[in-house]
Amino acid sequence: MADAAITVEGAEKRYGAKKALDGLDLTVARGTVHGVLGPNGAGKTTLVRVLSTLLRPDAGRIRVAGHDVVREAYAVRLRIGLLGQHAALDEELGGRQNLELFGRLHHLGARRARARADELLERFGLAGTGRKAVRQYSGGMRRRLDLAASLITEPEVLFLDEPTTGLDPRGRAEVWNSVRSLVGAGTTVLLTTQYLEEADQLADRISVVDAGRVIADGTADELKAATGGDRIDVVLRDADRLDAAVALLPLTGITVDADRRLLSAPVTDRMEALSAVVRALEQAGIQAEDVALRRPTLDEVFLHLTGDDTRMKEAA
Repeated sequence: MADAAITVEGAEKRYGAKKALDGLDLTVARGTVHGVLGPNGAGKTTLVRVLSTLLRPDAGRIRVAGHDVVREAYAVRLRIGLLGQHAALDEELGGRQNLELFGRLHHLGARRARARADELLERFGLAGTGRKAVRQYSGGMRRRLDLAASLITEPEVLFLDEPTTGLDPRGRAEVWNSVRSLVGAGTTVLLTTQYLEEADQLADRISVVDAGRVIADGTADELKAATGGDRIDVVLRDADRLDAAVALLPLTGITVDADRRLLSAPVTDRMEALSAVVRALEQAGIQAEDVALRRPTLDEVFLHLTGDDTRMKEAA
């Protein structure tokens, strides 16, 4: 694929007897956000480490920004940035000092490092906090500064490995806005995340990984459509009427969430199903607080593809 920023063909990586990557294939288009989802142990972080030249693959052909990650590792490193799961900042230094330090570590001259630090502080809305010690930053500010540090050399490809883990909703939104800005300026982003909403919000395309392989790939809408199309959700006013509603509703494949008083089922004809459900509830005298049609969520896509809801919450 000529316009690909990342191509992976048959990547393999073993840790002893365990295969972390087992013939994984992946293509990431330039100037896009590509999300990688998967349960705990699926191989997501191993993939990022291989792509960023931190690990050598055991087999496969892998190119990043036009260069082979094994034979041209140094050339790859010159063209990438990496934001890991844990901040790589000095808590006692100010934001500007941290960025200048990263600039010098990347062999920028003192003047260029200072100029680049000022550019990035302005770009990420941190210009007024540059002298403040990082330990005084909020979680969102700290993550934005960490993201700025990963861009000190203006990389073509940026790897974000669980970029918003531990952040509150405001902090996550701040990072999301920063990522959108980067992609708008032409950077390619590979995003691994344990937050399915994050992939839904940011990713142009998503690959679902399990047992070291890509088991599904597509846009969020394509993955949702493949999972079973539309669903209807019914929230009852009285939890005691759930069983009665299940028995009378003209639906198949109904799932029940008693805590939320929720019935949910796949439907083919949206409007016919909606009319039939409302009519059946009225005739039975069962009151509903809400009846809504929706597409499947990425959570449902994930569970449908991996078949295991016990591994969803942690990164690989």
